[in-house]
Amino acid sequence: MHPFYRGPSVTRNCGLHNVAAVAFAQRLAAVDGLAADDFVLVEWTAEVGTHWIAPLHVHHADDEAWYVLAGELGFRLGDEEVVAAAGSAVVARRGTPHTYWNAGEVEARYLLMMSPRIASLIQAIHSPGADIPALFAAHDSEILSSG
Repeated sequence: MHPFYRGPSVTRNCGLHNVAAVAFAQRLAAVDGLAADDFVLVEWTAEVGTHWIAPLHVHHADDEAWYVLAGELGFRLGDEEVVAAAGSAVVARRGTPHTYWNAGEVEARYLLMMSPRIASLIQAIHSPGADIPALFAAHDSEILSSG
């Protein structure tokens, strides 16, 4: 399957961004009791800056989707880069290496739809002393080199 992007202003971006990964500032609520076919929907804000919001990674068994409410988000999906403006949706299908960043000059607001497994991963990696690579592996995901 190929990555999916749709919206009023989604453009391909051939330039590469060489930026450091940073952790999400927001925390997720506990997702105990959710079934594997449920999903978690959160609204987040991406601060202005030229840094990745998440490192390049892949989820082997889960899809992940974004809907941009305001501003612009940039995405690397496999070998492609896209910029998604407000009103655009982007899906990273399971098995697709991906990362994303704020591609605009203002804060970006977005909805992130994910499986309970990904939500649990995001919560776990923000715990003090977290072994990030081990947590990704335990959640059927892995961090990739950005090379």
